[in-house]
Amino acid sequence: MRIARPLQRLGACDTVVAMSSALNDLLVLMRRLRDPDSGCPWDLQQTPTSLVRHTLEEAYEVVDCIERKDWAGLPGELGDLLFQVVFYAQIGAERGAYDFDAICRGLVDKLMRRHPHVFGTEARGDAAAQSVRWEQIKAAERGGGARASVLDDLPLALPALSRAMKLQQRAARTGFDWPTVAPVIDKLREETAELDAALSEGSDQAIAHEVGDLLFTCVNLARHLGLDAETALRAANARFERRFRSVETRAAAEGHVLDALDAATLDALWEAAKADERTRDG
Repeated sequence: MRIARPLQRLGACDTVVAMSSALNDLLVLMRRLRDPDSGCPWDLQQTPTSLVRHTLEEAYEVVDCIERKDWAGLPGELGDLLFQVVFYAQIGAERGAYDFDAICRGLVDKLMRRHPHVFGTEARGDAAAQSVRWEQIKAAERGGGARASVLDDLPLALPALSRAMKLQQRAARTGFDWPTVAPVIDKLREETAELDAALSEGSDQAIAHEVGDLLFTCVNLARHLGLDAETALRAANARFERRFRSVETRAAAEGHVLDALDAATLDALWEAAKADERTRDG
C-alpha cells in the first residue's frame, strides 16, 4: 500500500504543519553539517557503521531519562536520538539509496498495514489481541521467501536478555514452550543444581555454560510472569546502586573505610539501607 499524501490521508492539523517546518529546519541543518566544502569535519567523516555506537548511547540515554523520571530532560534526549535518524537519512541521500522522506513514507505505510483495526475493517480487540495480530502481520511481511527458521532475522546486537526473550517468544509460537510457570521454576532449580555440580568440578568452561543456562531460564521465568527481563534487571541495578551508595554514606558518617569493614558490619549497613528504602516507599 503506497500513500502518496499521508498528511491529507490521515488528517493534517496546524500542529503537524508547524512541526513539519521545525523538521525541515533540522534536515537543512544536517545537510549543512555534511556539506563537503563548508561542513563539520567530524560529521563528514561519519558512516552508518561509525554512528552505531552513538545511536546505542543516545537510545540508552533516553531510557535512563525515562527511568529517572526526568521529564524536563527527556525532550533533549529524544532530540539527540532523532538526530541519529536524520544523520543516517542524510548519508543515505548522499549515496542515492534512501532519504528521510523515504524513511517516513515507509514507516507510515508499515504502521497502517499493521493497524488494520484502525485503518482497515478488522475488529478492534484488546491490547493483548493486538500484540498477537501485530506479530502475525510481521510474520506475513517476512514470509515473502522461505525461511530456514522462525528465529531468523532477530538482531544479534540486541542486549542479551532482550534477545533471549525474543528467541523464547518466537519458539513459543510453534508450541515449544512450557504451559505454566511451575515447570519453569522446576527448570530454574535444575539449572541451579547443574551450576553447583559445575562449581564442584572446577571447570571454568562448564561454569560459564551453566551460568548462561541459568540466566536464560530466569528470562523464561520473567516471560511467563508477564515481565520484561531487561526492565526487571535494570530496576534491580538501580536498587543495588541506591542501597550501595547508602552503605557508603553510612560508613563514611561513622568514620569507617568501607573496605576495612568485616562481612557482618557490611551486611548490617546493607540491611539498614534496605529498611530506609522500605520506610521511604511506605
